[in-house]
Amino acid sequence: MGMTSIESVQKRKTREFPFLCVDDFTKDIFHARALEAAFEIGIIDYLLTVGNVTVDAFWEACKGEDRALHLLLNLLIGNNVVRRHERQIMLTDDFKKALRFRDLLEIRLQIASLAAHDVIDYFSDLVMNRDAFMRKARFIGLFAYDRCYGSREEDYRLTRQWMRITTVLTKYEAEVCMQYVDFGQYRRILDIGGNSGEFVLQICKKNPDIQAVVYDLPMVCEVGMNHVRSETEFGRIAFMKGNALTDDIPDGFDLIIFKSMLHDWPDREVSLLIEKAGRSLRSGGSLLIFERQHIDGDETTLPYAIMPFLLFFHCFRSPSVYEKQLEANGFQDIETRRIDLEMPFLMVTGRKGAEEA
Repeated sequence: MGMTSIESVQKRKTREFPFLCVDDFTKDIFHARALEAAFEIGIIDYLLTVGNVTVDAFWEACKGEDRALHLLLNLLIGNNVVRRHERQIMLTDDFKKALRFRDLLEIRLQIASLAAHDVIDYFSDLVMNRDAFMRKARFIGLFAYDRCYGSREEDYRLTRQWMRITTVLTKYEAEVCMQYVDFGQYRRILDIGGNSGEFVLQICKKNPDIQAVVYDLPMVCEVGMNHVRSETEFGRIAFMKGNALTDDIPDGFDLIIFKSMLHDWPDREVSLLIEKAGRSLRSGGSLLIFERQHIDGDETTLPYAIMPFLLFFHCFRSPSVYEKQLEANGFQDIETRRIDLEMPFLMVTGRKGAEEA
């Protein structure tokens, strides 16, 4: 059948990707919320600016109520964000390393706070009544794809808001894909549901011969074009407006990507999307699926930062589902890899066979 067994990347004592160090500071709600507050009220930037500071100078600079500041400071110390040495307060070396990925850390904190309200308020629905939960969850409501067809300023603002989240996450997830896929072998790539273009932007930065097309909803494309417009690679990234389920997809590509897109759809629609992607590929071209994987049933503890993705746990699939879909649509040399990030990801690839004469 042209299918290989699943290749798992086991968790290691040393992390495979440096940006995963942000997970050390988002493990539980109290320490994570204290860190988010420290960003919001300027404590992190203050300590970055002054370096070591006396306790008295810290209290004076923060201008808060003493007992509240003691609570916040103790939570930051407990989370290894700040350390106290004699009468001096300073950021820890570990946290300063994590600040290399500040955009990711702040986004993780922000979306976890948003999603936490839904988990607290509607957890019974989350586990017992998926449809009711999806209707009620405010975080899921941020991703208002139905508002991506018009031209109203409010719709544009809301679309830009959720695309900021997906863009930051994608920036780092693209790095993961480039670790395992030789994109330099391709010349024309299509990212279906490619959002702001961040995924192909990162690929184009490393591969100067690639031409990329992002296929997405009209307003998403507008925001995406503005996102990449100032980049050197802008001339090699085109945006095509459309609905991949109902509209024609351009052809002649040697790689088509579905990144964090197929989980939004039932199996029947996934099969249709893969079928249409197959028609758009050149003979011998490749399909790449990169998605969060279903949460293992034996999980007994979950980190706080996984909160926003937990809301979608009904939608995440096992690798075998995608393998069977690719096989049913005539793909060959199907391979699957598991990659552990903040939660398990799966990477499924397949090759389009030669067309019959």
